[in-house]
Amino acid sequence: MPTLFVSHGAPTLAIERGRTPDFLRELSHMLPRPHAILCISAHWETEALMLTSNASPPTIHDFIGFPQELYALQYPAPGDPALALRAQTLLNAAGLPATLHPQRGLDHGAWVPLMLAYPQADIPVIQLSVQPQRDPAHHFAVGRALRPLRDEGVLILGTGGATHNLREFRGQAINTAPPEHVLAFDAWLTAAITRGDVAELLDYPAHAPHALRNHPTPEHFLPLLVALGAANSPAGRALHENFNYGILSMAAYQWDD
Repeated sequence: MPTLFVSHGAPTLAIERGRTPDFLRELSHMLPRPHAILCISAHWETEALMLTSNASPPTIHDFIGFPQELYALQYPAPGDPALALRAQTLLNAAGLPATLHPQRGLDHGAWVPLMLAYPQADIPVIQLSVQPQRDPAHHFAVGRALRPLRDEGVLILGTGGATHNLREFRGQAINTAPPEHVLAFDAWLTAAITRGDVAELLDYPAHAPHALRNHPTPEHFLPLLVALGAANSPAGRALHENFNYGILSMAAYQWDD
């Protein structure tokens, strides 16, 4: 299986039409069908690594102030306790202690893009948490430890945001043109991924233009580094480019090797 990173944007992506939801609706046709999906979402933050082991993970509506129809959406994909245990074993063997969470469900960082890409909800899904207090190298190492799952038919999917600074959201329209600092970071990110520059990506605050303005907190960037670590070859390719509300790059990337 390839490894992917997608930008999931606002929860309303699940009910919108537009370039990014349309891209996600076509995504499953661009990939081999996975046996299961391991999703690393920006919206599950823990001090130490955790994996969902719930056989029937509930849909978590972890947002407020959005249209009521969003709260009625359900994504009843099955969980995969055996896969969670397998991933835990791989992480522990790599010196990355992980525990299982038997009750937690799927947050919107997982179910929104999955609902668009796999609307039948018939592929087992587990989630892996991120540790914003840990450095990028930790998340890259997590991806490396999980590489064997790709050969077992597991799609490793990081979901976050190529850029994500909601402090600069001022009620802009969804089609607002992105400012220069967003365009510059987005262009740097695509170039670094295309050439497989792991050193720059792991030290992105020092190398990326306007890094802290685009990511004042790291949680939406860290899933990308897990996906990068899971790749055998660090050189990836852009699958999708778009901007929402001016400040959100909706870029998506794939690593095939």
